[in-house]
Amino acid sequence: MTRFTVSVCFLLMYSGILAQTAILDSGGPLMTEQAGYDITFYDLSVQVFPDERRIEGVLEARATVAHPMHEFVLDLDTLLAVRSIEERLPGGQRLPLSFRRAGGKLWINLRHTRQRGESFRVAVAYGGQPRVAPRAPWQGGFDWKKTPSGAHWIATSCQGEGADVWWPVKDHVSDEPDSMALHVRVPGDLVAACNGRLLGAENHPDNTRTFHWYISNPINTYNVALNIAPYRVIEGKYTSVAGEPFPVVFYVLPEDYDKGLKLFEEIKDHIRFYENLLGPYPFRKDKYGVAQTPHLGMEHQSIIAYGANFNNGSMTGGRDWGFDALHHHEFGHEWWGNLVTNSDWRDMWIHEGFCSYMQALYVEEKQGKEGYQTFMRNQRRFSNTLAVAPREIKTSDEIYRAPIYNKGSYILHALRGVIGDQAFFKALRQMAYPNPAMEKITDGRQCRFVTTDDFLLICETVSGQDLDWFFDVYLRQPALPKLYSRVAEGQLTLRWESPGNLPFPMPVEVEMNGKKQRVQVTAEGVVVKLGAGVQPVVDPDQWLLCELVR
Repeated sequence: MTRFTVSVCFLLMYSGILAQTAILDSGGPLMTEQAGYDITFYDLSVQVFPDERRIEGVLEARATVAHPMHEFVLDLDTLLAVRSIEERLPGGQRLPLSFRRAGGKLWINLRHTRQRGESFRVAVAYGGQPRVAPRAPWQGGFDWKKTPSGAHWIATSCQGEGADVWWPVKDHVSDEPDSMALHVRVPGDLVAACNGRLLGAENHPDNTRTFHWYISNPINTYNVALNIAPYRVIEGKYTSVAGEPFPVVFYVLPEDYDKGLKLFEEIKDHIRFYENLLGPYPFRKDKYGVAQTPHLGMEHQSIIAYGANFNNGSMTGGRDWGFDALHHHEFGHEWWGNLVTNSDWRDMWIHEGFCSYMQALYVEEKQGKEGYQTFMRNQRRFSNTLAVAPREIKTSDEIYRAPIYNKGSYILHALRGVIGDQAFFKALRQMAYPNPAMEKITDGRQCRFVTTDDFLLICETVSGQDLDWFFDVYLRQPALPKLYSRVAEGQLTLRWESPGNLPFPMPVEVEMNGKKQRVQVTAEGVVVKLGAGVQPVVDPDQWLLCELVR
């Protein structure tokens, strides 16, 4: 679903590095050949051989032509071999297709030019030993681990590298399939927990079984996940704020079953919090699933990867805020990342910054204003060398070098201070669901691509304020604005200095003798007269994101 002077030796070495980087990176400018079609459906069958750390699979891709094309280009890691490729025609006929490989690209000859509006189906048989994740989930691939009892424990993660590390795919965030089928064959003593809803498990004479999953909504391809272990299942129903019940399922290792039962109760409170704040859980037609994984975690749609070892502080520098922060963050991605998806990686802060701020709001609900302010102070740890939401197209690796988590969260905190609670919380909900009618939709039409400018427009509409200046300085520039504050001769002088001298009319709250007033400060400066003996407190509630210069 589309929503947009050196030696020869050195040159050869450098080109090899570039090729390897391209294979292990996702996003960036969409090549013309891949812009020529829209993926509508993937049907992926894969058998996993744990002892050999090997997979064999067949991917059927269904696509609609957007521009005339004679080659169909997919992405596939060079570690995996292509066994054969064929076009599948109506009526069951299958025609072999020729292909060539160049780096991580698979160029498939469609035999003749396909015209705009035509649809076709291509199947790729492939296999081999997929890339082993060096440090999942930050450096992804296959995670081949063992449970405490010695059983196979396998998981995939590939947000940075792209899904092409383990299956043939159009590896670009701008094109999601409208739906997808996933058939995973594993040894008979293991369970394959995947995205979507489970249609059934099929036993085979060789003591293997295939788990058949169907994903009924659009999905980011890096979110398609395998989680394989001798799982025990904890399940129940949760009645959504939209009115209908949906399945909640936790795939947990047998050794951690009792811990899983305890977390399962907390999971239901996380669902309550997010639904009340942002609207209904988006994937009620499938399920909400959690799978215990050997890596820390990932926002895999309808089957969140959870590897925090039931440690509340695993994502907050070891500090326990009274809830499982890892699960809370990853679950938030069902709205920020899966319901609404950045149309390019440059807007990734909408995924990560928003989810990080949701944790602050949960702390505020549980611990009040003081707890919230303490949590936000704890998030004031980030660099200012790269913009949070640059204008230029970025790859996933490039944007993950930017402070999209903590700084993104603090930008939302500062925005709340500018437009006030009523407008801010209305803007959050409209960013998730533009109108109440969309909250009732579960067939995939509720999902959409978004940009930072979309959020700007929503915030301006609900607040009635011009906020270009706020977004331009905080999101498009790396450096923070500086607030110069000086008390002398019975007066307080305040002055803003913004990156590139951009307009920045940020109001500043000043407390004097227990009373607060909002002062409009500009680059020219403003003077506030003080009473005798008054010691002003600038920004007493810590809403500002700036470098304070006294």
